[in-house]
Amino acid sequence: MHLTRFSAKVNSIALTRHELPAIPQTRTKKYRYDSPSHSGLDNVLGPTTIIRIPPTYSPTVLQSYSPTVLQSYAPTLLQTPRPTNATITWMKTWKTVAIIGVGLIGGSIGLALRRGKLADRVIGVGRDLKKLRRARRLGIVSDVSGHLEQGVRDADLVVVCTPVASIVEHVRRVAAACPRQALITDVGSTKSTLVAALNQKLLGGVTFVGSHPLAGSEKAGCENAWDSLFDGRIVIVTPTPSTPESAVRQIVRFWRQLGAEVRRMSPRDHDRAIAVTSHVPHLVASALAASTSAELLPLVATGWADTTRIASGDVRLWEQILMHNRGHVLKSLDKFEKMLTALRSSLESGKPRQLKSILAKGKQHRDTVGS
Repeated sequence: MHLTRFSAKVNSIALTRHELPAIPQTRTKKYRYDSPSHSGLDNVLGPTTIIRIPPTYSPTVLQSYSPTVLQSYAPTLLQTPRPTNATITWMKTWKTVAIIGVGLIGGSIGLALRRGKLADRVIGVGRDLKKLRRARRLGIVSDVSGHLEQGVRDADLVVVCTPVASIVEHVRRVAAACPRQALITDVGSTKSTLVAALNQKLLGGVTFVGSHPLAGSEKAGCENAWDSLFDGRIVIVTPTPSTPESAVRQIVRFWRQLGAEVRRMSPRDHDRAIAVTSHVPHLVASALAASTSAELLPLVATGWADTTRIASGDVRLWEQILMHNRGHVLKSLDKFEKMLTALRSSLESGKPRQLKSILAKGKQHRDTVGS
């Protein structure tokens, strides 16, 4: 196909992937853009991004990438009019990606990699070969291995998707078996303990960069994975001052290739924030569900069901998460308990103004987030 180069500049107009239907390969031309160094596009999209458009159209504004929105940037292609269908795809980046633990998150990573044709091989690694073969049948991975050391020996990227209590052990085993130039990341929802344990030099000089995708479901297993799980969702990466910047950039690029928006935080700031936005909400949902007597369960409606949905999450997994981050969780519970006390006080004293104020603040914060 003909390859044309042209420049791009940043523009705030956005198109979502829902406005950008797929284009038959036989009807497209390839355009490679060069972004100005000051725009930041090189760091976000990379120099190998390909924009495919029908030959009868010229693009003006795109804010879609592999395969969804790019939050802060949009390459404005200096041609008009706006295409009615276009998409941006990534050139293949990885030769072999190994996923340790092919459940909901690991399975969704595999599907997103294969959807975008981002890797030559996607290897699922775990102890249960029956589950791994199911993942292969579902198209989540191309290869499977029941032995960790064997599964990662050719990988240039390894993503550890196991429960938080076993991540450190798995990362160390991976580092001892994978190629020297390989990168390792994880998906654990606590970071301080893990990063502190792995901040020392790993065997073979392999680099670990902590990650936490803020995406998921109360459901588990690769059969519940889907390829767009990370589209438009936030992934937090937690490098330390000793983490090589080149490794951080590659991990950031990896998550952006899967459709995510990436933010950097220190492990401590991550754990403090996630205690408020994820861990305490799970405790609250569980407490509400557990405090509802069995004889009343036939009477619950959507309010109870929506509020307690996340209480259906894996108990063993959440026990580990909450214990790993218990210091920040306890501090967040203190603040939540003060709010409950204020609600109770307003009801006991018959002060509707205070009650209304708390309800209004809750509504404002919830409405800000949206659906």
